[in-house]
Amino acid sequence: MSNRPISEDDLHAYVDHALEPERRAEVAAYLESHPDVANRVASFSDQRSLLRSALAPIAEEPLPPQLNLSRIIENKRRRSTASSFRWAIAAMLMLAIGGVGGWAVRGATDGPASGVAALAQEASDSYKVYASDHTRPVELRDSTELAAWVSSRLHQPVKLPDLSKSGYRFMGGRVVPTAHGPAAMFMYDDDRGDRLVVLTRPMTSDQNAPMAPHSGSDFAGFSWADGGLGYSVVGPGAAEQLRPLANEIRKQAQTI
Repeated sequence: MSNRPISEDDLHAYVDHALEPERRAEVAAYLESHPDVANRVASFSDQRSLLRSALAPIAEEPLPPQLNLSRIIENKRRRSTASSFRWAIAAMLMLAIGGVGGWAVRGATDGPASGVAALAQEASDSYKVYASDHTRPVELRDSTELAAWVSSRLHQPVKLPDLSKSGYRFMGGRVVPTAHGPAAMFMYDDDRGDRLVVLTRPMTSDQNAPMAPHSGSDFAGFSWADGGLGYSVVGPGAAEQLRPLANEIRKQAQTI
């Protein structure tokens, strides 16, 4: 078994049966010990099967002559008919399913996020998965042990924000996989039971970026980067309600 972390790419390659046997066994073992992630991967598999079933009759149709590669090159233009257009859409969808698996359901027209935008999405995903988990929302609750663990996995010192003066208690945290490598997730709650998620990881782009708000249907957050380390805080309510917390986290992180 390798020590390479399980990434989003690994999860989707697992769904597509595109992993080497050894790596597939590692992902399967990871899913057995992370039922929340396993449920998400299962939904990818279900969506993949539904799309394949829906498109199979179209994919089995003979290739229209208008889509013959030699004819396209020879005529220098594309001649489409209702049948060829229908087949082309099906072909593109089938290729998307085979090549990127579950990513297809995220939006075929959306380009991959990068920099702080990707970090904001990763923090939002972690919030949606773990903040609602009342059985095991965090993996480690000891702050000293957690800080040492995530610093080792991220290969640089990581400080756990202290939000007690802002009315939030530290609950614990875990290391979560992202498309850009491992990230540290910290969780907090207040006397009302509202939970916050703070996500941090090294940045390959946007290594220094100003604080920017982002929001979802019932949550919001702020993301930024300083000195190659990105941070994102996500919680319920409006983004502006989280700005003082984001400022406090940023202030504490700069003292590392």
